Amino acid sequence: MSFWAAIVLIVLIGSLGNVLSERYKAMGREDKNLNKDERRLLEDERNRARDEIAVLRERVETLERIATDPSRRTAEEIEALRSRD
Repeated sequence: MSFWAAIVLIVLIGSLGNVLSERYKAMGREDKNLNKDERRLLEDERNRARDEIAVLRERVETLERIATDPSRRTAEEIEALRSRD
C-alpha cells in the first residue's frame, strides 16, 4: 500500500468514526426529549421486542438440536410428542 493510500484510508476511517459518534450522541438526545407517554410506549415496544427475541432464540435452539441430533432420536421424540396428545 502506498503512503498516500494509507493517508486516505486513515482520513476515511477517522471521518466515519466521527459521523457514527455524532449519530450515536444525537440518538441519546432524542430519547431525553421524549415525554412520559412516548417513553412508556418506547419501553413497551422494547419489551415486546425482547420477548420476541427470546422466543425466536428458543426456536433456533430447537432447530439446531433437530439438525444436529441423530435422526433416530429425533424420530423417537416426535413420536413421544404425538402420543402425549
